[in-house]
Amino acid sequence: MAREKMIEKEVGSYISTLLREYFGKGPSSVYVTIADPYIVIHLRGFLAPTEKILLKQNETRRILETRDILMNELRGEISIELYKIGDFQVNEIYADWNLEEKTGLILGIFDRPTGNPVKGLTKEIKNQKFLRAVKEVFEKVQKVPDNFEIYSLNDRTILIERSGIFIHIEIELIRAGFFEELKLVKRPLERKMLEQLELGQNIREVFLDWNFDEDKGYIILILQPEK
Repeated sequence: MAREKMIEKEVGSYISTLLREYFGKGPSSVYVTIADPYIVIHLRGFLAPTEKILLKQNETRRILETRDILMNELRGEISIELYKIGDFQVNEIYADWNLEEKTGLILGIFDRPTGNPVKGLTKEIKNQKFLRAVKEVFEKVQKVPDNFEIYSLNDRTILIERSGIFIHIEIELIRAGFFEELKLVKRPLERKMLEQLELGQNIREVFLDWNFDEDKGYIILILQPEK
C-alpha cells in the first residue's frame, strides 16, 4: 500500500510538471487512482491564461482542438515516464476536459509485465437497476454497445468500458476523418444524459473518450464524496 501511494504521488507530480511545461500553467491538484489495468489521473484547477480568454470569447472548440493536438503529441512521452515510475506498460491513453469547471481526466490502460503487485479492480458493479439505467442512456444517445463492463475503482470513481458502440453513420464519419466533429457533438450529449444517472451518490463529473479505430470507448464517473 505504501509503495502504491508513493507511485500515485510521483505520477501526480510528473503530470503536473508536464502540463505546466506545455500549457504554461499546471493543475492546482492532481488525484491519481491505480486499479489494474487502469490508471486514472483527475485534474482540478487546470485552465491556462490564454484559454481563460478564449473561453470568455466562447472559443471552446479551439481550446479542445488544441488540447487534443497536444495530448496526441504527449501520449508517447507519458507512456515512457509511467513505465519509469511504476513499471506500467501503457498501451492506450485517453483524455477529456471540463473547461467550465477547470477540470480534466487522463486515463491510461496498462500491463505490468514484471508481475509486481498493484491494487486490482475493487468490484464489478452488478446492480441491475443501475445497469438498466446505463443501457437506457446508451439507447437514447446512440445504441447499446455490443459489450460493456462497469467497475468501481474506489468509493468515488466508476469506470465504464464499452465496445461496439458506433452506428453506421458514425462509422462513415470516422472513415472520412471527422474525429473532432464527432467528439464535439457526442461529448455534451452523452455527458448530460449520464449526469442524470441514479447511483445513490450524486455524480460530480463525467469524462468520456473513444478509440475510433477500434470502436470502443471509456466513461469515468466522478462521484460526490459521501458525508
